Amino acid sequence: MSGSATRLSAIKAVTTYKPITEPLSFASTPASEVFGGNVFNSSVMKRVLPKPVYKTLMRTMEKGERLDPSIADVVANAMKDWAISKGATHYAHVFYPLTGITAEKHDCFLVPDGNGGAITEFSGKALIQGEPDASSFPSGGIRETFEARGYTAWDVTSPAYILENPNGTTMCIPTAFVSWTGEALDKKTPLLRAVQAMNAQAQRILKLFGTYDGEPVFATAGPEQEYFLIDRNFFFARPDLLTAGRTLFGNRPPKGQEFEDHYFGAIPERVLAFMLEVERELFKLGVPVKTRHNEVAPAQYEIAPIFEAANVATDHQQLIMITLKRVAEKYGMACLLHEKPFAGINGSGKHLNFSIGSRTLGNLLDPGSDPRSNAQFLTFCAAIIRAVHKHSKLLRAVVAHAGNDHRLGANEAPPAILSIFLGDQLTEVFDQIRTGKASSTAKESFLHVGADVLPPLPRDSGDRNRTSPFAFTGNRFEFRAVGSSQSIAGPLVALNTILAESFDYVATELEKATQGDPGKLNDAVQALIKDLMNKHWAIIFNGDNYCESWHAEAERLGLPNLRSTVDALPALVEPDVIKMFEKYKVLSKRELESRYDIYLEQYCKTVTMEARLTLKIGQTICWPAAVRYQNELATTCANLKAVGYTFDTNTLDKITALVKGLQDSLAELKSLLEHHSGDKLAHAKHCHDKLVPAMVTARKFADELESMVADDLWPLPTYQEMLFIK
Repeated sequence: MSGSATRLSAIKAVTTYKPITEPLSFASTPASEVFGGNVFNSSVMKRVLPKPVYKTLMRTMEKGERLDPSIADVVANAMKDWAISKGATHYAHVFYPLTGITAEKHDCFLVPDGNGGAITEFSGKALIQGEPDASSFPSGGIRETFEARGYTAWDVTSPAYILENPNGTTMCIPTAFVSWTGEALDKKTPLLRAVQAMNAQAQRILKLFGTYDGEPVFATAGPEQEYFLIDRNFFFARPDLLTAGRTLFGNRPPKGQEFEDHYFGAIPERVLAFMLEVERELFKLGVPVKTRHNEVAPAQYEIAPIFEAANVATDHQQLIMITLKRVAEKYGMACLLHEKPFAGINGSGKHLNFSIGSRTLGNLLDPGSDPRSNAQFLTFCAAIIRAVHKHSKLLRAVVAHAGNDHRLGANEAPPAILSIFLGDQLTEVFDQIRTGKASSTAKESFLHVGADVLPPLPRDSGDRNRTSPFAFTGNRFEFRAVGSSQSIAGPLVALNTILAESFDYVATELEKATQGDPGKLNDAVQALIKDLMNKHWAIIFNGDNYCESWHAEAERLGLPNLRSTVDALPALVEPDVIKMFEKYKVLSKRELESRYDIYLEQYCKTVTMEARLTLKIGQTICWPAAVRYQNELATTCANLKAVGYTFDTNTLDKITALVKGLQDSLAELKSLLEHHSGDKLAHAKHCHDKLVPAMVTARKFADELESMVADDLWPLPTYQEMLFIK
């Protein structure tokens, strides 16, 4: 294969790469024994803690009771001894600031003893509270930059774990992160508040049905993580991937995903070796990863865990992203988590499977086998339908950021219009309640495949809908609009808060209708569900969310279509949203406004950075390569003309026009970058309305030049190389 010196060296490095890692095997130590081996989980606690302390701690973890500070010293000492036995020299309070990253502050267990030696020490105070410098984290106006004090607070519900490094280990303690005033500067604090609020309202509904047994209702989550893998030699040869995480230039390859031959195909050996090590590392950390497979786009893959409590699932999701990136380096690859790293082919999402339940009642979104449990299921389901319809703009806002703007509405992602897929059977049930026209519903059946050697397969009550933003999939809802690089905390905060509000509404209406008489419950439930379905039926759509007719119908039904981050983010600070978050004590007005301010600023910074990068790559890489080729063509033309040959100048004319188009578009982009505004929303609109289209225009000229310039002159690794050379 030909190419410029930069590309050739990258291709050569890829094709001669040999893994430097030792082969992995679970033969000597089964995976079941590895799982959770580096986690200070309940079985470890039971072994190392005094029984009264263990029981107290478990009541906090399982029932949400207030933590007893008097046990902190005992727990801290046991944690320290356990960590040191695993080679730890340091501990780290791990927190999740509003940058979206995972942040850590490491401290050593060793303390000088005054005699030239040192002792290991870890107090209850050090466990419960840390004090990182908060001055450089975004606060959205909650505090001034020079005000540095911030606190991390131990989250007892998410277990500590050991993070391994070739040179040692560190004990990591998941924590919340708040300001000196106690306001949330992170993503964990509001999530814990939101789950608590949802639990309080869900219990009211369970009490009406007579099924509440004192166990808290908790949210569960199981996010499917999509990602790309490319060789690191290509990654470092692409300034756009290195800095922005996505390609700002790149012509569509001759072959993309149209053959549909990558999805669920055989996993390449090097990639499979990477996946196995990722899974082993995650098993050690107690992350219950279950599924791995090739995704639709070439070089795209997926990893998915099973359900966990939402807060723990959120922490584990951050660990998954970190582990994917770290292990990819060992295998000479780069893991790309951007929502759309390659234009023209599928991008990556993070499908957030979500449900609610309790330790004793199980999954509350699992249809029951008797009338009472079915009525309870339908009540919770109807409340969720109401919540999504009433708060669809908020749900759109919490998945809005610059990266997801390139994906939402494309062929592999749901549109920006929020709707709910219920499937034929559940839709039929709700429609019968809504209209009062009872008829037989679809019964469980079996698929007879037609080959005698294959057993009959149970048929699900409804098909799946990959175009739906919010789909019921049998015993849970799948929020498909979350971006692959996002923390799932924001969407989970919104989901739990809108459910708290909707469960509150449902419980209040049922309490008024029954007035303490259980005999009135059945009629009250039917009347309430009928009312809810009549009011919120517009949000239910089981068809193709991509088709233009649905977009027109959604507009007629009054469903919002917030196409971009700039359109969506103002929903965070609408009066009704602020009132709801304050009522359920999840986020104050100031905390919400701070997030709105931060997310607008992050959008502006991202687009501006990409625009500057487009300008730099265009001016210093793409344009010079095109001019060199233009000069070669012009020289060839002149030489042939001098000896009497007629030369078709169409190619030269087109190259010249494209070079000028690229030059002019880059000049326009440079001019647009000079825009400044003290109003963040106005500046965000400028970024969206002016900078993004200008970048697209420059890319159009450069990508067409890539298809015409001599291959040995084009310096950037191409899509064809990055996506298909492993």
